[in-house]
Amino acid sequence: MATKISAALQALSRDLRYEPTTKRIRAYLGAELVLDSRSAVVMWEPRRVVPCYAVPATDVDAVLSVAGPPTRDAGASPAQLPGIPFSRHSTPGTPLDVSAGGATAAGRGFELKDADLAGYVAFDPEAFTWREEEDTVLSHPRDPFHRVDIRQSSRRVKVTSDELVLAESSAPLMVFETNMAERIYLPSEDVNWDALTPTDSSTLCPYKGQASYWRLAGGPDGDVAWSYLEPLAEAGELAGYVCFYDNLVDVAELP
Repeated sequence: MATKISAALQALSRDLRYEPTTKRIRAYLGAELVLDSRSAVVMWEPRRVVPCYAVPATDVDAVLSVAGPPTRDAGASPAQLPGIPFSRHSTPGTPLDVSAGGATAAGRGFELKDADLAGYVAFDPEAFTWREEEDTVLSHPRDPFHRVDIRQSSRRVKVTSDELVLAESSAPLMVFETNMAERIYLPSEDVNWDALTPTDSSTLCPYKGQASYWRLAGGPDGDVAWSYLEPLAEAGELAGYVCFYDNLVDVAELP
């Protein structure tokens, strides 16, 4: 019987999962080195969608001390999305305070109670500055099973809000990302910028970079479009392209 790989990976989502990496991984609390490891693993707690790093305790330079009891996840939700805090654990272990250079990240470490990861400590991706080799890690570690494919397209696309045309192009970029809906990015010269107003919103993607956002000019609050003005090198093609939320405005492919 054939196996659909995405379904097999999804079936593992309720397990504690890890994958070793040969990258040199470092983390800093302020300017102080917290850890330096060539034996790190990319790790997902049960039901976690995005991973964190775990390293052997012997590779940790910071002082680790037992924090309060862990906040255990009751398992009511099928998935733990990126916004759920690190402190909400779904696997046995001991929360740890991480101290370096006079500063303490309370509860931002987690000693795992698992035979295969004995002696490993997981760390909150958002509490520290991370390096893979000499490159900065944005948001969280990259999932080694996650792809972002950017393809030039000749699809004809029109974006509207009621009767207002927001963009129209026959030279979009199609972005196909693992476990995500396909996205259509349009050249900035094909966008009706008079219809949009920049907002203060900003998000980080470990695969594409930092995104800036726009709302409808004169319309209700709420971002309707975004762009990676200075994308990471691997997503460099996205510079100068804009994507719209297809659940908030009408993104239609024309014949």
